[in-house]
Amino acid sequence: MRFLLNTRRAYSTSFSVIPRSRIAQLARIGQIENARKLFNELPNKTVDSWNSIIAGYFQNNQPNEGQLLFNKMPEKNTVSWNGLIAGYIKNGMVSKARKVFDKMPERNVVSWTAMVRGYVQEGMTGEAESLFWLMPEKNVVSWTVMLGGLIQEGRIDEARRLYDMMPEKDVVARTNMIAGYCRERRLSEAREIFDEMPRRNVISWTTMITGYAQNNHVDVARKLFEVMPMKNEVSWTAMLMGYTQCGRIEAALELFEAMPVKSVATCNALILGFGQNGEVTKARRVFDEMKVKDDGTWSAMIKVYERKGFGLKALDLFILMQIEGIRPKFPSLISILSVCASLASLDHGRQVHAQLVKSQFDIDVYVASVLITMYIKCGDLVKAKLVFDRFSSKDIVMWNSMISGYAQHGLGEEVLQIFQSIFSSGMVPDQITFVGVLTACSYTGKVKEGLEIFELMKSKYLVEPKTEHYACMVDLLGRAGKLNEAMNLIEKMPMEADAVVWGSLLGACRTHAKLDLAEVVAKKLLQLEPENAGPYILLSNIYASQGKWSDVADLRKNMRARCVKKSPGSSWIEVEKRVHMFTTGDSRAHPEHAIIMRMLEKLGVLLREAGYNPDGSFVLHDVDEEEKLYSLRYHSEKFAVAYGLLKVPKEMPIRVMKNLRVCGDCHTAIKLVAKVTGREIILRDANRFHHFKDGFCSCRDYW
Repeated sequence: MRFLLNTRRAYSTSFSVIPRSRIAQLARIGQIENARKLFNELPNKTVDSWNSIIAGYFQNNQPNEGQLLFNKMPEKNTVSWNGLIAGYIKNGMVSKARKVFDKMPERNVVSWTAMVRGYVQEGMTGEAESLFWLMPEKNVVSWTVMLGGLIQEGRIDEARRLYDMMPEKDVVARTNMIAGYCRERRLSEAREIFDEMPRRNVISWTTMITGYAQNNHVDVARKLFEVMPMKNEVSWTAMLMGYTQCGRIEAALELFEAMPVKSVATCNALILGFGQNGEVTKARRVFDEMKVKDDGTWSAMIKVYERKGFGLKALDLFILMQIEGIRPKFPSLISILSVCASLASLDHGRQVHAQLVKSQFDIDVYVASVLITMYIKCGDLVKAKLVFDRFSSKDIVMWNSMISGYAQHGLGEEVLQIFQSIFSSGMVPDQITFVGVLTACSYTGKVKEGLEIFELMKSKYLVEPKTEHYACMVDLLGRAGKLNEAMNLIEKMPMEADAVVWGSLLGACRTHAKLDLAEVVAKKLLQLEPENAGPYILLSNIYASQGKWSDVADLRKNMRARCVKKSPGSSWIEVEKRVHMFTTGDSRAHPEHAIIMRMLEKLGVLLREAGYNPDGSFVLHDVDEEEKLYSLRYHSEKFAVAYGLLKVPKEMPIRVMKNLRVCGDCHTAIKLVAKVTGREIILRDANRFHHFKDGFCSCRDYW
């Protein structure tokens, strides 16, 4: 009988372990309801089983349920209390954790260390230090946690003093100290600790190699890498990234080929490395050759396309990603939003916004700023304002996004109102704020207001004017025809005027046909940026407008001698989630070329009947009038507008983007197109937005 009883006891103890581990397992995979059901069915609930289910609730971000169960526990031990502290810390509720800590009937070194770790994780290093020095006993983990807090805060010298005080230094503490020194670029001190280590693991080696690689000592990193006794995926990736960061692509590729296992993470790093160094084709080759891709792979390739100006390719890849059933994560969505902004792809932008809302990323202030910028650059100010108004607490980035956006749309009054609202909200404007406000004043001819704000920048708002603010003021004065005042301002600048400042003045010379000053300014610009085609083109425009064709020819000869090339004019329009690109002088590449040409012919008749007379001064060649008219007819924005008239539903505005500033003739023509067709046309050029409706433009012909 006794034998049977003992057997039963042994079986019972073993059985209690199985449900406990099963509860923990279910909680770990997010099935907390099933874990609770199993717990409720237990005939004899041990302290361990209570601890498991409570930990499960905290693990699944349900701290209130966890606390309620803790309160119902018939019996608690120190592990139970420690679990509650750890649970609150895991949920970022460090003040609640501290209340539990203060109420504990008995604490051990684990309790103290957990609380110190909580403060460190929340960046409350001062509170962590105070508690740490009150600890009745410390173990190597306690010391290492406190050391990590000081290193995390960049207090490396204090960390070193604490490190020297440690009675026992394990491999984690030593590796943390190496990482801290490397982050501060103090490589010799990091190496000293590394060399003194009695035992190193793969993390120690990788940390030292990463330190060298990230601080441009890639050859030293490679020597250490070669003698490393054991390498893992992180070690190979660290060495690979060292080569890509310093632009040694061939060495990176050679190392990649030598890798015994080419992990997804390493391939992703190589894609980003190639992209960073402008090797977009090589990055895509790595992407295409990968048999297994994760969301990081897609994000990396999309990011490369976005950063290097391949917006259409980024969009195509984003569409392919969705076709293949890969759900885009946060980095991909942010990259695509930037692409949507630059390409003015409103349909895709709305789709990404919906995905951000679904994933609850849209509540983030940074995401809101990116969304505002996207809607503004797509010409949808109403939606941008809706996103802006949703946030009660706005940071200065959000305010700046709205100011810059309204400035691009030529809404000077609205910008000045938002500028005043910044102060009533308790925010302080920064340098970017003033660039936006001064730009708005420039675009809308508010010379008096612009001068007043510029004068008060330093004295009232305590913001030192930089070169970009002077560029805005030169543009403001130049547009208003006050070229002498603009020149005087440049001469009085406390810093050397850059190409942007001189470029603003040259643009004004073009508008007001000031040839003598234009030549002086252009020569200055050519000294600063001899490879930039902009000054040549602007000066050529001025010569052409005055019929000085020999001077135009000389300029072009000079451009050819210096291998300076003008960016071709191109415009694009989004129709049914596809971006259609057009180049000045040629639409033959487009599959619907024939109907576009027919629409242009039809528009030509309507415009002539409305009194349109093409302005040949915007053609830069010494050709006869017939050729000038032909050239003007086939500017890229006219192709895009014609396609929009064919494809965009009548109740929707036609949104066209152009990579260069719209010429005066196209501006006049599109005003009339809007009038004779009864359509609203929104054109974004290199500088600003033009809203055409009923024969008028939002810029009031002041641009």
